[in-house]
Amino acid sequence: MNTVKTADPESILKSVQAWRNGHFLLTSGLHSTDYIQCQRVLQYPRYGLALADLMAKQLQEANLIPDTVAGPALGAIHWEVMMATALDKLSPDKEPVRALFAERDGQNNFAIRRGLEITPGEKVLVAEDVCTTGGSARKVVELIKSLGGAPIAVASIIDRSGSTIDFGIPFLKLITLNLVNYQESECPMCKTGSKAEKPGSSKKPA
Repeated sequence: MNTVKTADPESILKSVQAWRNGHFLLTSGLHSTDYIQCQRVLQYPRYGLALADLMAKQLQEANLIPDTVAGPALGAIHWEVMMATALDKLSPDKEPVRALFAERDGQNNFAIRRGLEITPGEKVLVAEDVCTTGGSARKVVELIKSLGGAPIAVASIIDRSGSTIDFGIPFLKLITLNLVNYQESECPMCKTGSKAEKPGSSKKPA
């Protein structure tokens, strides 16, 4: 692994080969020639915390400091803990920032489980690793609202949408990309007979 400038998110991603090219089926159901697997970065806490520190500075400058960080499983697992850690460092004398994740239920919705709760009025930052359409993060935002919490922002390492996603609350990101995504019926790679890989699946063709 080459020496990495931890103040440069793109250098961190490239150092761990988190950005891949090929034919991929994304979580959103769209197909793409590019896939960014942030868990390849988050497996190294040094790099994950460096990214979280950069995001925490953005939040501090925007006066968006939460009580809790919540992320959708499985993509945001680790990222929400690193974000809470970075935010704690900004105000070490205050109450610690909580970190929790929302789990999918049988209807593909999210729920807060394992004895954890959101209290009325609790300020929550929704943490996501990569946003393509923002579907998972949006569901967590709505979940927090339904539990009486107050979602104050969404914070993502990567925004693949080219800044087109609107959550109705501030959307902060470290890297903004404008990558082309395709519906399966319109995917030029599928039309050539290529099979989409679903990253993270035990069976690569999807």
